[in-house]
Amino acid sequence: MYENGSIMDTLILVFAAVFGLLFGSFLNVCIYRIPREKSIVWPPSSCPGCNARIKWYDNIPVLSYVWLLGKCRNCKQPISLQYPTVELLTGLLTFLFVWRLGISVWTFVVLAAVYALIILSVIDLEIMIIPDRFSLGLIGLGILFAWSNPNFAGIWWQKELASLLGAGVGLFGTLAIAILGTWMFKKEAMGGGDIKLMGGVGALLGWEGVITTIIFASFLGLVYALFLIIFKGKKGGDAIPFGPFLSLGALINLFYLVKPSMLVIEL
Repeated sequence: MYENGSIMDTLILVFAAVFGLLFGSFLNVCIYRIPREKSIVWPPSSCPGCNARIKWYDNIPVLSYVWLLGKCRNCKQPISLQYPTVELLTGLLTFLFVWRLGISVWTFVVLAAVYALIILSVIDLEIMIIPDRFSLGLIGLGILFAWSNPNFAGIWWQKELASLLGAGVGLFGTLAIAILGTWMFKKEAMGGGDIKLMGGVGALLGWEGVITTIIFASFLGLVYALFLIIFKGKKGGDAIPFGPFLSLGALINLFYLVKPSMLVIEL
């Protein structure tokens, strides 16, 4: 964590925030194109209303949205508030995690996870689907870089086993909860995307992180459901996307709450 840092530390944090804003623009591209099975690299960005190519000066994170008053320069169609929101969120989280963790291999692993969680959360909010490439990618990310993970105790191979154990608990523990919930409530309690996402959370945070993430997500999801029922007229039985709440629980753990596990796996 940077505390009372030097000018260099301040510059690093400023760079992190600016990088996050810029990368947030790319995350918006992924959010829009991946569910539509379009390339994320070509063609260049265009207005979904009139298909006009977006000029570089109209694609500056947040500032262009403000300058254009939230409308396309050509057709004047409103631009979704999602775009500046995702950019600001990505910039803020990049700043916070670099401030919290400093610069290390684990910081870059965490940032990759953060960006994946942002993308899958927005997609899940929009169409209630979590693409496998993100949830399975988080499992691979967590296992591959377990050696750098401060949440696991021991030497590198013990950390790898801890990550595998966490992924297993995330997958099969959440699957058991989903099966039990489906039996109790006579409807799907948790989607397959949520289950695979928890495998990724476990690979990054270990089995303890799986438990706390589910606790956080359940509480936040309940608050959101009550808000929808009271203020939006939703029915108690209506489905809500759970991926964003699992992601938020994982982010809380990644940022602050998870400490090195006391469990050291020995053979």
